Amino acid sequence: MEEGEASYYGDEFEGRPTASGEPFAQAALTAAHRTLPIGTRVRVTNVSTQESVVVRVNDRGPFAKRRVIDLSKAAAREIGMLESGTARVQLELVRGTHV
Repeated sequence: MEEGEASYYGDEFEGRPTASGEPFAQAALTAAHRTLPIGTRVRVTNVSTQESVVVRVNDRGPFAKRRVIDLSKAAAREIGMLESGTARVQLELVRGTHV
């Protein structure tokens, strides 16, 4: 579907409202995407490690031009990008799971 650079939210966003209206939670498997509908589930795969995680889009962003998705800290941990802060990822829609 889409490939590019991912990053993850800083701790200062914890508890702030997301575009969906729910408070942001670093421990949830959520993400921000510019155009995918809120509630869409996306498999995010780290290209270098092939580790993947399914996240739910609940916010808008990222606002850095070269990035395609911003992940929660929990999602970033799942794909092994906490230390680097960013990673090249592939995004794939998870069919039939839009909420």
